[in-house]
Amino acid sequence: MGNRLRELRTARGWSQERLVREIERYARQHVAVVASTASLHVYISEWENGKRPITERYAAILRPLLGATSSELLGIANSPAVPPTADGYDELVSRIENARSISAGAVKALTDQTELLRTFDRQMGAASLVDQMAGHLTTLEETLTFAVLPDARQPVARALAGAATLAAWQALDVGAVERAWRHYELAKRAAQEANEPMYLAHAMAEQAYVLCDAGRPAMGLELVRDALRIGGGRVSPRLKAWLHAAEAELCATNGAVADCQRALERAAAALPGGPETRDPDMLSIFLNGGHLERWRGHSLALIGEDDAVANLYSALADMDPTFVRAKSGLHIDLAQAHLARVEPSQATEHLQQARLLAGRTGSVRHRRRIELLTARL
Repeated sequence: MGNRLRELRTARGWSQERLVREIERYARQHVAVVASTASLHVYISEWENGKRPITERYAAILRPLLGATSSELLGIANSPAVPPTADGYDELVSRIENARSISAGAVKALTDQTELLRTFDRQMGAASLVDQMAGHLTTLEETLTFAVLPDARQPVARALAGAATLAAWQALDVGAVERAWRHYELAKRAAQEANEPMYLAHAMAEQAYVLCDAGRPAMGLELVRDALRIGGGRVSPRLKAWLHAAEAELCATNGAVADCQRALERAAAALPGGPETRDPDMLSIFLNGGHLERWRGHSLALIGEDDAVANLYSALADMDPTFVRAKSGLHIDLAQAHLARVEPSQATEHLQQARLLAGRTGSVRHRRRIELLTARL
């Protein structure tokens, strides 16, 4: 099977010339040696036409630039994961004992690594983190593979559920849809093993966005509502608000205006007061009144409500500057809201801002939305 370089490049809207510049920029930043500009033009053309294999030297540059795994870049067919091979019983027992003795501090270190990757993702985008995220998931999966007893497995499974959900959202953002789906399935299995309904409900609700982006919004809405039922009274108030906000967005995507409004009301009723954003029981959830205002504006923009513009400008004024990808999405929402009001000049301004931010984070998902709205101008 040939490589997918052309597909990954065009998904970002990059020309071959732009890819050459990005390779050279990456090489300067990481003190790596690459071929001359003229040679890189030839290499890219030959890589994309199957006339030259992509060596590991250049694959190590292209993966973070394009937010792709090795299999996605090189066109290697997915195969079932093979557990690490134990070299005889002594090594197997050694791995089991190591997993059994994993301390709370070690699990916390793994969770802290997830949080570090989440911070980088929020500010710089997911594309540059693909190798780090893959290595982190491998460490967690291998630890869980050799953890035998429930008291050792449960905290690792919880950490894996959180990391896999983050990895899935990152994959969705860079356009790696199948990878996103597989990671969500991994997150759900880990959450079930850890007996963590909050993690399970969160992974299910995020997975609904894969269905929505794939043109199956009704199925996505059904999955979000299943997540609400599974969570029931066992989720935190902030996560409950988050789930209802996701429900409202999916209702809007399905054109269910009244259901959207009701879900937004339930989200506002469930959300704890105050400026706090982080859910101490679910670290992946960031939601306060300002964030919910933005979500409300986004949902109202999807159904063409005039109130969307006021909600979105209020959210923009209060936005944390470190949420770079979220700010890109907010500008896209404002463009959509202005288009609904037949205000093309304001929509164009916000699309320009969104395009700049999406370029910084490498968000293929946002770029698709930008292109769809640009076509309506």
